[in-house]
Order: sequence, then structure tokens, then C-alpha cells
Amino acid sequence: MDPLQTPEVLKEKPIRGFSFLKELVTFAIIAVCIIYPFRKFVAEPYIVSGASMSPTFETGHYLIIDKISYRLNPPKRYDVIVMKYPADTSRDFIKRVIGLPGETVEIDNGIVTIINTEHPEGFTLDQSFITLKSTDTLTRRLSANEYFVMGDNRAGSFDSRGWGALPSEDIIGKTLLRLYPFNQIGLFPGSHTQ
Repeated sequence: MDPLQTPEVLKEKPIRGFSFLKELVTFAIIAVCIIYPFRKFVAEPYIVSGASMSPTFETGHYLIIDKISYRLNPPKRYDVIVMKYPADTSRDFIKRVIGLPGETVEIDNGIVTIINTEHPEGFTLDQSFITLKSTDTLTRRLSANEYFVMGDNRAGSFDSRGWGALPSEDIIGKTLLRLYPFNQIGLFPGSHTQ
């Protein structure tokens, strides 16, 4: 048979646009399957809005929140956390842990005293990092699964002084990384120890 007369079997070539679309959809599905669980269980970005943590964090600061650490170990005093507002869990707040489960938090004219089993007479909380003070007075006893949280802007923060103790299940995670502003990039932003 003459090769010029051999009928060719026409093979359909995939339409370039369809192949690209298929690859794009596959990529999107894989990305969603990786990104969603990562954001849900490992780390999530947050943008600070409001002045309750000023001057430590200002509106527009871009943070990455670690969601794993508190599954392994409980929050510590002075940790900066992102949490669900107990009265409306659709809203997230950023605050600093002041009182731990089982402790009593006493505030007298803005001075915070913590009473616990190690310090039955109480100890005064180091607030040397606070620049915007308040003159509040209150006493709050925390149960076994409650935390007392406050914003670093004591004069302008809506926190445990106003709405009460924070249930442990409302804690989302702790600040791991500040990515913006660029001149303040760093690990564990806002960390403080006594």
C-alpha cells in the first residue's frame, strides 16, 4: 500500500484552553485541600484592627497566629493571644493573658495583683511595658478553665474588666510572627516575661 494513500487516523488533540482550565481547577482543589486545614489547625494570618493593644500592636499590623501550641501546653501569663469574644464568638480580639485558671485577679487603681497557691499573699504584676494606664478597681476569681485577659492600652481596651473571664475554649492561638510593618518583623511579637 502506498503510504500517501494510507488513511490516517485522526487523533484529537486536547484543546489548549480546556487543558489549562483542567490544570487550573486541579491546582485550586489541591491548594484548598492543603491551605484550608493549615489555616484551620496550624496557623492563620490576622490583621490588627483597633487600639486596644497599643502601642504593642497598632491597626494594620499583620500577624501570623500559632494554633497548635495551646493544644500541647496551656497559655502562660503575658502571652499575647487571639481569642473569640465570649459574647459574640464571630468576633476575634487580640489581648494579653494576665490571670491564669484558679487565680484571683485584683486591680486597685490600675495596679494588678495576682493571688494563687504559690503566692497566697499575692504579687504585683509587672506592667512596665504599659504606657496607657487605667484607674480601674475590681476583683475576679477565675475557675479551672478561665483566663483574665487585658489589652496593653489599659485606658482604651474592652477586655475581661468589662465582659468577664475568658473561657479556655475561646482561645484561638498565640502571636507567632509579625510580618508588617516591615521595620517590626519578628518572632513572638509582644512577648514579655516577669
